[in-house]
Amino acid sequence: MKSVLVLLAFLAVSQGLLRIPLMRGKSARQLLEERGQFEEYRKKFPYDPAARFLPRNEQSAVPMTYDPDLTYYGLIAFGSPPQFFKVLFDTGSSDLWVPSISCTSSSCDNHAKFNSSASSTFEAGTKPFYISYNSGFAAGSTGYDTVKISDLYVAHQLFGLTETEAIFLGYVPWDGILGLAFPGMSFEGSTPLFYNLWNQGKLPLNMFSMYLSSSVEGSMLILGGTDPTYYTGSIKWIPLFRATNFWNIHIQSITINGNTVACSASCEAIVDSGTSVIIGSYKDVNNINGWLGTFPDQNGAAALSCTNTNLLPDVVFNINGYSFALPPSAYVMKVCSASGCTTGFAPGPWILGEVFMRQFYTVFDIGNNRMGFAQAV
Repeated sequence: MKSVLVLLAFLAVSQGLLRIPLMRGKSARQLLEERGQFEEYRKKFPYDPAARFLPRNEQSAVPMTYDPDLTYYGLIAFGSPPQFFKVLFDTGSSDLWVPSISCTSSSCDNHAKFNSSASSTFEAGTKPFYISYNSGFAAGSTGYDTVKISDLYVAHQLFGLTETEAIFLGYVPWDGILGLAFPGMSFEGSTPLFYNLWNQGKLPLNMFSMYLSSSVEGSMLILGGTDPTYYTGSIKWIPLFRATNFWNIHIQSITINGNTVACSASCEAIVDSGTSVIIGSYKDVNNINGWLGTFPDQNGAAALSCTNTNLLPDVVFNINGYSFALPPSAYVMKVCSASGCTTGFAPGPWILGEVFMRQFYTVFDIGNNRMGFAQAV
């Protein structure tokens, strides 16, 4: 009888889940390389993952970083009748924004633009919207409207409408961003869309999870719980560590072949779907890459030969007493460089991005102030 009740409870929860398919499109790097413009854009818009994770008192405006390798996005809709947009589901920010039909920048030409006059439920906001970049910015206005995500609707959701955008945004595969960090990170002063879904009683559990596939299709964002279709074994639960705005966890150490190569005195890291690689302190990342036998390519990236990469060792993240082994198939990235491959480790503040999340199904549990990792299928 107990097993039957457990099964019925699981079915009740799983039936209330919202599943949003994620696509893996061409990255800005791939599109720019096809046009022979990547070097130009790399110099004009340097990648600085630390920028948007600075304390508030060190920021002059909403920060955002140009990450040329981000690729995942899903569909949501705004307004009545609905207007559809591809958005990056970003656990490193809390605001929601898309381009406006009033956008005058050429970067908006390649993206869907929201027409507020075509929506019967739109209400103009009173606050301006502004995002700063290392070079350039995006600016516009705010508004309220109904947002459709999967089969559910959130009424009167505040979001940003960009009217001017930095040039590089014309090459990202998504139109806008839907933030999934905590409300304290919202520069719009809005309640994030996920919180509105929960507050309105539309989700069975106060959590969401992500499965990131290496294929073009197959990735999934699950709102309201977890789906064992996308992982094997059990979920290893990790308490959040000094987390107020970001999904912050504590890493005890990082090892290769049993040797501690990083975080020897432990370190804290942000789990961020809006970062493509794994970021770590300059000293630690250099040490990891040194153990992997890398050499600097013409851009200073940690390069290695693409041959026999399967012989490279696992990089093991020791978190809350659990070991999460990242094999070379996860951290070796094939890009256009002198060698043809680089590692997915780069210097900066500790961030576990897509390279880590493709290997481990990731659960963001707001209700219990914790995260979960399980081996992705």
